[in-house]
Amino acid sequence: MTVTRALWLIEKNRVEMRETALAPLRENQVRIRSLFGAISRGTEALVANGAVPSGEYETMRAPLQEGHFPFPVKYGYAVVGTIEEGPAERIGETVFCLHPHQDVFHAPVTMATPVPLDVPPSRAVLAANMETALNGVWDAGILPGDKVAIVGGGLVGLLVAFLSAKIPGTEVTVVDVNGDRSAMAETFGCRFATPDIARAMAGGSDVVIHTSASASGLATAIALAGFEARIVEMSWYGDRMPEVPLGGRFHSQRLLIVGSQVGQVPPARRARWSFARRMKTALSLLSDDRLDVLISGETVFEGLAEDYPAILADTGTLCHRIRYC
Repeated sequence: MTVTRALWLIEKNRVEMRETALAPLRENQVRIRSLFGAISRGTEALVANGAVPSGEYETMRAPLQEGHFPFPVKYGYAVVGTIEEGPAERIGETVFCLHPHQDVFHAPVTMATPVPLDVPPSRAVLAANMETALNGVWDAGILPGDKVAIVGGGLVGLLVAFLSAKIPGTEVTVVDVNGDRSAMAETFGCRFATPDIARAMAGGSDVVIHTSASASGLATAIALAGFEARIVEMSWYGDRMPEVPLGGRFHSQRLLIVGSQVGQVPPARRARWSFARRMKTALSLLSDDRLDVLISGETVFEGLAEDYPAILADTGTLCHRIRYC
């Protein structure tokens, strides 16, 4: 019998480590021992605060979540580990899995995606966020030569910037209130501007992607969009009700606001792209060493329950990595 430990949210902004015994491994499952994990600060902070709207309980369930919103719930979706038991040909593989924070666990064999040999396991924890960014770029429909503004230089925003800058001829600007994000944007071949400076670019963007989860950020995104431009809203506000400035230039410029959420592949690709294909692609996109700048801290799993609230409260957090061994 294998005893496993997992982080549980037991009530608003309170967590504890719980031990349970794993059930026997079922057919078409693998047992994975965790090496690294990652905290998705924006989403996990909303979950920890009990801010998932009741009407979205089923939609916002993590793939292998246990418990129910609001509490108690075992939540999370980024673990890299080694397959210890399962099909003989897969034992020893390093894989990524959408699973809560736990040291040993069972998962469907189809959800254990091999980590490419040129991607370090310590960086592969970014896979879920890269998948979200990839989906957002698809929803944005960015084309060669486009002027792209990304409002919000958090983890997902910077990953969107990284991907957008790879499209030939694009001019990508990251807009954020935190000037420290400038160096990261430039590392990815992008420009950087604070919101007040960005206003000088008003109306000059072909595509604007908003990831700041703030009403002021959305207002900036609308201001930056050119005539008949597309604004892609990637933020999740939980149960908050942000003000959206739909007066002024929004109507006269015939702007389009599109919601992007990783739970579905965009319609134009859905017939050919499975979730598995998208995840495999997201992992392959992590081979670039420059992405290591997105790891903003690390905590050993044994100390996670103690450190977790402070990690979520730190607005400077990008990817906070969990080390299991």
